[in-house]
Amino acid sequence: MAKKAAAVEYVWLQCSECGDLNYRTPVNVKGGMPEKIKGGMKKYCPRLRKHTLHKIKRK
Repeated sequence: MAKKAAAVEYVWLQCSECGDLNYRTPVNVKGGMPEKIKGGMKKYCPRLRKHTLHKIKRK
């Protein structure tokens, strides 16, 4: 029996200032990517100790 493709893909969020991969988040593949994730998200960077823009990085 063939396995169906997963509807969810996990992507990393990379800090735009220091380059660390700090967060991993699920993204719905079938419906397209939400605009919130495409442009980047303000998340906390532990290295810099402040909120910075994090963008998608696929492994």
